[in-house]
Amino acid sequence: MKTGLFLVFAVMVCLWPTTAQSQFDWELDVYESARAEDPVVRLQEKLDSGGLELTFDKKHGYLLSVLQHLGVSTSSQMLVFSKTSFQRPAISPRKPRALYFSEDVYVGWVQDGDVLEVASTDPKLGSIFYTLQQRKVPRPGFRRQNSECLQCHSGGLTLGVPGVHVRSVHPDDNGLPILRAGTFKTNHTSPLSERWGGWYVSGTHGREQHMGNQTVLDRERPEEFDRSKEGNVTDLSKYFDTSPYVTPHSDIVALMILEHQAHLQNLITSANYHAQRALRDQETFGRLAGESTGELSASTIRRFEHASKRLLKYLLLVEEATFRGPIVGTSEFSEQFMKRGPHDKKGRSLRDLDLSHRIFKYPCSYMIYSAAFDALPALFRKHVYGHLWEILTSTEKGADFSRLTKAQREAILEILRDTKEGLPAYWHGPRSASL
Repeated sequence: MKTGLFLVFAVMVCLWPTTAQSQFDWELDVYESARAEDPVVRLQEKLDSGGLELTFDKKHGYLLSVLQHLGVSTSSQMLVFSKTSFQRPAISPRKPRALYFSEDVYVGWVQDGDVLEVASTDPKLGSIFYTLQQRKVPRPGFRRQNSECLQCHSGGLTLGVPGVHVRSVHPDDNGLPILRAGTFKTNHTSPLSERWGGWYVSGTHGREQHMGNQTVLDRERPEEFDRSKEGNVTDLSKYFDTSPYVTPHSDIVALMILEHQAHLQNLITSANYHAQRALRDQETFGRLAGESTGELSASTIRRFEHASKRLLKYLLLVEEATFRGPIVGTSEFSEQFMKRGPHDKKGRSLRDLDLSHRIFKYPCSYMIYSAAFDALPALFRKHVYGHLWEILTSTEKGADFSRLTKAQREAILEILRDTKEGLPAYWHGPRSASL
């Protein structure tokens, strides 16, 4: 198998232009040489030591065992039928590719595929890409894919850092994207009308329309995509044989959470790299000028403010596209997602779903608990916490966060105080506390 052409989500390998090298050269050597500290590395160490074994079955290969050991629920299953993976010859509307995810792992499975595709998140490096051969061997091993994968996984679509992303395309009846009709990069700011082209979607969504569950009827006029068709579908068996799959679902709520999470993970990784570079530049310039004061320079503060604001706007969902719900999935994903918490003293959680017109009841992402967020450089994380405190205590004067109501700000502040470790001391004092 030719390595390095691994692609997790719906974007055709190497068909969209990428600026991977120009955006990523300054830390590419670090990414390739650094020892990753991600879930797959930890799993492989256990395999190598004999601490555990992967179970192989004829139907799914190592899939179920890998999901179990990586802590990925089968309820997160989503099905994409566009030919947007290096295993594309085996993918079609009749044989979609299955994707599964948790906060830090993404797994792809194809019927009769040669490999499992895995993207695992290193808290500092971003997404690390692996493949696992789908044949029974005495000692299965994950194979890391490096620079070749970055040709499609570290360009503009991932904010110039190694990451994953979700695309919506206009697929023909074989699953090939018709690129001249345009494509959409989707996240929680995208209207539902731009989402899920090339995906199957199981669930109900009221009067909202989306691009899922169908192909382009007229290749000469692919832009005339009929979004009024194939909505509110709860049984996918009319489109393809669902029996080979772990579940018969491609849950609409799982899809929405994935879109939210993938872009936020890239934002966190991008903020980490840029903060590191800002601190490195300050140290270098200070040494050359003989002015190493230990304090942040005005230039570094400005760079921190830019990265912090971009990150917090997405973390607090201030540009989220609203919808006319309710949104209801078909699997157990929603219930399992909300149970994971953590919950505050009043039983509230940032994982509590709304799904009537927005995703979350309390608009602050659960990804604030992620290892990647906690791995942000300490000085930059301090800056982020300070800015977030100003927003939640309503001392932030700008219009960027005006969409957050007073009640929402108070609830988010209370939940974080009870559930988020490592908050600065002033977070637990009066709201007028000094930063």
